[in-house]
Amino acid sequence: MVRLKKLDHEINYRLVRRLAEGGMGIVYEGQQHGVDKFSKTVAIKLIREEYSNIKEFRSNFIGEAKLVADLIHTNIVQTYHLGEIEGQYSIIMEYVNGINLEEFHFKHLSLGIPVPVDLAVFIVSRICRGLAYAHTKCDKEGQLLNIVHRDVNPKNIMVAYEGDVKLTDFGIAKAIDLMYNIEGEVIAGKDEYLSPEQAKREITDSRADLFSCGIVLAELLLDKNIFEEDNPKLTRRNIVKMQIPDFTLLRSEIDTELNDILHKTLQRSRNKRYQNASELLTALEVYLYSDGYGPTNEKLADYLQYIFDKKK
Repeated sequence: MVRLKKLDHEINYRLVRRLAEGGMGIVYEGQQHGVDKFSKTVAIKLIREEYSNIKEFRSNFIGEAKLVADLIHTNIVQTYHLGEIEGQYSIIMEYVNGINLEEFHFKHLSLGIPVPVDLAVFIVSRICRGLAYAHTKCDKEGQLLNIVHRDVNPKNIMVAYEGDVKLTDFGIAKAIDLMYNIEGEVIAGKDEYLSPEQAKREITDSRADLFSCGIVLAELLLDKNIFEEDNPKLTRRNIVKMQIPDFTLLRSEIDTELNDILHKTLQRSRNKRYQNASELLTALEVYLYSDGYGPTNEKLADYLQYIFDKKK
């Protein structure tokens, strides 16, 4: 049992098991305990000590955590509490009973089957729904908060066994940027999912997240990240300069309409991309539903049951 310090009171949590580990910290399944045997399953992310001990990071991380605390949307993992556990900053978040998109992808690779095109598009469309909400979020005075994720990648996309798709880890990548005072002096995010402006260390806006969505979608469709090299510098170079392929030649189920969506999403000039997440969401949903029936949360849930029971 650990006691999390939050403002002027304490909350009891029990760490149950480790769920994931990344560069910023470790995520645990936890139990929140209250009066009369109240218990709630949560996710607890402990920020690594080396970051928690840096004054500039602490200041900016707290500011960013407060900024995204009111992001309440079905396609975003909700933040419940910000606190401290034994000297390490922690975020208490909504627990998602499922897998992240990297695990979803690896499962397909292990089974030797491709991700269905419609479900790949559906998953990314749900991420766009969450981004459209976050990018346009305003404060209580109606001022735009200018929230940009900056680290949209498969590890930060959760797929619940019930079929919900949720984006997590808003704010942490920005906190690293702000630790160095001027955005652009340091790259936030995984190299192989950066936008060209991030790879070039330029100041970013919400359109950077859309380029990352294009990378994720292409990876789901092709079973590989088209930009990734063993050397991070070469990966960033590819993001900036590599010719974007004709996706119809790489997988027969990709038609010209989806190929056009991918090419527009992966435009190097942000002025030539979709200009906001709602535009990309609309394009993906028109692609999915223009003929009438298309994928739903329930269809995705059924597919997850099929995939993860396949070898039983």
